[in-house]
Amino acid sequence: MVKLSNEHLIIGATGKTGVRVEQKLREMGYSPRCASRSSHVYFNWDEPVTWAKVLTGIKQVYITYYPDLAVPKAPEDISQFIALAKIKGVQRVVLLSGRGEPAAKLSENIVKQSGISWTIVRAAWFNQNFSEGLFRQYIQQSKIALPVGETKEPFVDIDDIAEIVVAALTTDKHNGKLYEVTGPELLSFAQIAERFSQRMNRVITFEQVSLSAYQNNLARSGVEKNTIDALSYLFTEVLDGRNESIKNGITEALGRQPKNFSQFIIDNAAYFLKEG
Repeated sequence: MVKLSNEHLIIGATGKTGVRVEQKLREMGYSPRCASRSSHVYFNWDEPVTWAKVLTGIKQVYITYYPDLAVPKAPEDISQFIALAKIKGVQRVVLLSGRGEPAAKLSENIVKQSGISWTIVRAAWFNQNFSEGLFRQYIQQSKIALPVGETKEPFVDIDDIAEIVVAALTTDKHNGKLYEVTGPELLSFAQIAERFSQRMNRVITFEQVSLSAYQNNLARSGVEKNTIDALSYLFTEVLDGRNESIKNGITEALGRQPKNFSQFIIDNAAYFLKEG
């Protein structure tokens, strides 16, 4: 039996993509090192002293940045982390990025110019924000209330992202590739509500609320300030129509079509039951 390398590191291993990447790697026979603020292997972007230890003995790294690669602080952290990774002997980096945010682009360039083999996955907003993220409560409560108008987004399924990430971590064919990954259709949040209504046989409504009302609701729910700030930035600066386009990164990387939003609802119906 061929012994597989156990030199993979997942930064953000308890996040939506991280847990899937870990599962897929373990199914393939790998034993990745899983690091986050809540993992046994502790890692915190706000505590650089935690970075070096997790990189010891690692050759391939999957990087997700918290709270989001779009925040202004991200390039500085990515620059320091990549420099340390290079010193530690890391040979391959896979970076989860956004679509067009200035800080995300700067972070991408840092990775590209590092001298380490790289793959970048530029992702649209996740389908799973509605099943495993902050938006889940809106579906359970039958009302989506967000500070956004008719801007459309090509929501992408995380399972597609994880499949690309794992392929990039375990083969050479994706080295030096930048994949812009989206779902197969553009949807506004009002259309998302309609899609849930159709598939779940109950009315899900959409309401555009003010940014301050949205921020206050998050704060009352116990959401961390840096997460609130990141979401506020995304809704006010990023979700402005710049990404109202469908890209073929999933087809380029995997040779198949991306999963669509209706199938996502069907596959994850148990997440959307009303709160008891």
